[in-house]
Amino acid sequence: MQNIKIDRTIYKTKPDKANRAKKELDIYDLLEILDIPYFRLDHDETPSIELCDEVEKLLEIEICKNLFLCNSQRTRFYLLMMPGRKKFRTKDLSRQIDSSRLSFAEAADMEKLLNIKPGSVSVLGLVNDISQSVQLLIDKDVLQSEYVGCHPCVNTSSLKIKTSDLLTKFLPYTGHQPIPVDL
Repeated sequence: MQNIKIDRTIYKTKPDKANRAKKELDIYDLLEILDIPYFRLDHDETPSIELCDEVEKLLEIEICKNLFLCNSQRTRFYLLMMPGRKKFRTKDLSRQIDSSRLSFAEAADMEKLLNIKPGSVSVLGLVNDISQSVQLLIDKDVLQSEYVGCHPCVNTSSLKIKTSDLLTKFLPYTGHQPIPVDL
C-alpha cells in the first residue's frame, strides 16, 4: 500500500496561495462571496479507496461519486452526483433522462467544459460551464443528505458543504438547474 498523506486538520478557511492552483483558489473566493461556509481537508491526490475512506471519516460525510457522462453523439453532457457507495447502472439513468447510450465523456470534454481533469470532477466545476453545456443530475439520496462532499476542482483537497447552500446559493449563481434522479 502506498504512503498516504493527509493533513488531519479540518480547516474552515481558504488555504495560503503557495502551491495552489488558481482554479482551486477561485473556488474558495467564490464560496466566500456567496457566503457558503465549508470544511476543508488537504491530502495527497485521491487515487485509492483507502484515502477516500479516511477523508470521509475525518469530514464525517460520504464523498459523492461524480460522473461526467455524455450521449453517443457527444452533443449532450451530464454531471451526475450520487452516493459514493451506490452502484451506477447506465440503463437506470438513461431511462429517467430520456437519453440512450450514455457513456463516460472524454477527458478533453471535461477539461474544456468544466476546467477539471479526471479524478477532480466536482459539482463546483459548473462555475466554469458558462455556456450551460452540462446538465446536472443529482441522485435523490444526495439531495436528502445534510452535507455534500466534493473537491474544489482539484483532487488534493476535499470539502464538506451544506447541500442546501449548494442548491440555494451555488447553483443559482452558476445558472444550473439540477434534475433529480433515482438510482
